[in-house]
Formats: sequence, C-alpha cells, structure tokens
Amino acid sequence: MRVVLQRVSEASVTIDGLVHGAIDHGLLILLGITVEDTQEDIDWLVNKIAGMRIFSDSDGKMNLNISGIGGNALVISQFTLYASTKKGNRPSFINAARPEVAIPLYESFVSTLSRKLDKTIPTGIFGADMQVALVNDGPVTIVMDSKKKE
Repeated sequence: MRVVLQRVSEASVTIDGLVHGAIDHGLLILLGITVEDTQEDIDWLVNKIAGMRIFSDSDGKMNLNISGIGGNALVISQFTLYASTKKGNRPSFINAARPEVAIPLYESFVSTLSRKLDKTIPTGIFGADMQVALVNDGPVTIVMDSKKKE
C-alpha cells in the first residue's frame, strides 16, 4: 500500500456536486492499493499514521500526532499512486489492484483507522469521479509505502 499524507487545516471530497466527506484540522490520506497488499500492510500503515508526529505543539515543533490535536482524517482511494511511468508518456496502472481486491482492503483500512483513532472516518466513494479540495497546512506532505516500510 502507498499513502500520501497531507496535514490539512481543512479538506473535503465532492461527488456529483455534493460534499460527500469533509474534515477540519487533521490528515487527508490518499490510499493506493496493489494486488500484493494484505491486512498486515493495513495494520502497519494505520499504526504509523496514528503515531506520526507531524502536528505542532505549543512551541511550534512537530511533536504531536493526530490524536494529540484531536484531529480528523479523510481517506480517498487513489489507484494512480501505483502508476508506472517507465515506458512512454501514458502511465500504466497495471500494478494497482482491481476493484474486487482493492475494495475490501480499502474498507478494512478505513475501519482499522477508525478503530485506532476512535473516530468516524469520512471517505470518498471507491472508483467514483471525485473532486478533492484541501488546504495543506505547512505544507506537510509525506509519502509512505508499506512494502518498503518507509
């Protein structure tokens, strides 16, 4: 699994002209899933995300995690995180998991994160045409890959 974490002061996802999910201060999480992913990848990422100290304390230092600021998370499926650009100018998405594999893993990621943060996690709709709006706070953007453990 790959995620792009963006520390945000606000973020939302709109589908068919209607806001489907929105948060204030917290994390926008773009989630890409490949065929090799398992619950082990989910557990590793959720623990890293929940513990990631990327929010400022009273001294302005990045010492707090999402729970430490009472923050929220918005999760958006993002198969394009597995784009391969080795050949030509048109990306290949062959490494992204097909919906029959990806949807259960996506749903498990959201429910695992929800349990870990003890919060309801707003999401987009898997496979939908979505418009994502955000105000990146910092900016702070971090890319993580569960297979590389980084």
